[in-house]
Amino acid sequence: MEGYKIDFKKPMHIYFIGIGGISMSGLAEILLHAGFTISGSDAKESPLTAHLESMGAKIYYGQRAENIKEDIDCVVYTAAIHPDNPEFKQSEANHLPMMTRAQLLGQMMNNYQHSVAVSGTHGKTTTTSMLAHILLAAQSNPTISVGGVLPIIGGNVHIGSHQLFVTEACEYTNSFLEFFPTMEIILNIEADHLDFFKDIDDIRHSFQKFVKKLPENGILIINNEINNYQEIVGDFSGKLITTGLQNADISAQDIHYDHLANASFTLFDDGKNLGEIVLSVPGQHNVFNALGAIAAALELKIPVEDIKKGLKNFTGASRRFEKKGELAGGITIVDDYAHHPQEIEATLKAARNYPHKKVWCVFQPHTYT
Repeated sequence: MEGYKIDFKKPMHIYFIGIGGISMSGLAEILLHAGFTISGSDAKESPLTAHLESMGAKIYYGQRAENIKEDIDCVVYTAAIHPDNPEFKQSEANHLPMMTRAQLLGQMMNNYQHSVAVSGTHGKTTTTSMLAHILLAAQSNPTISVGGVLPIIGGNVHIGSHQLFVTEACEYTNSFLEFFPTMEIILNIEADHLDFFKDIDDIRHSFQKFVKKLPENGILIINNEINNYQEIVGDFSGKLITTGLQNADISAQDIHYDHLANASFTLFDDGKNLGEIVLSVPGQHNVFNALGAIAAALELKIPVEDIKKGLKNFTGASRRFEKKGELAGGITIVDDYAHHPQEIEATLKAARNYPHKKVWCVFQPHTYT
């Protein structure tokens, strides 16, 4: 049903096809808190589905047409669900309103005074998590949806006030074009998801359209090391904030690393020295991620001391250079979700800053990158 709108003041029964996904489960939890009846299906039980069940959601394991009950008001599905899916087909046969995960998330954004969308080929989960730590340190009570399990919030979602919503914004299948943010962070733009995009120019065009989603009084935060970033900005008339190592509004200088490759740097805001930022995550790529989170926090009027505290307390999101343990002989085991060539390069650079003499990389190809 094209153009269907949910009235979030009138809770209804929403069914999620693929409810166990990291983003879908977070949206389902937000709606459960809002008094909605939630049901859905997934291939198998997981900690995320078990958590939803403990909150009152009805979850089916295995996707079958008979799971689509008569009392369902709306069906939400992910980009991974094909039209021949039995639940998708039954929902269509029942003439139920249907929408993608991105469309639901976009509609939910409109319920908040400020909505921050964190985008880029890499670093979305980490930067969203960094911003979450900063906002929680400042006790600003945000609502957060993150694409990973974050220990400080005990999962992948934090339910806060209707003042501020922070979420990741993925470009795959142009899903972020369904969003309605008041602030955007663009961390980087590189060739990825080439099963959907034609080439890097096609990807850049999508980011140009993403910028146009901002209102006239919106805020755009962009890494000035993105090739010809001005082309992405286009004729945007709102507030533009650049981040980077040189000639940027928000910049990092005097970067140095400790024995675990964790970075520290001097933070500058429009040339003003705001003091030292100490990170507890490794690699230069996390300096860029931190700058995006810092720029957003400063625009949200978060005190610098809370920014410093939040970032120092952030030790990483799940599967983002996550230390799993040590073996005899001083061998450190690290797990990382990196599967794009630039992500793998950044991960290996961070690993080489460790005091170990040798680095072994075991790589599992994942997704079409």
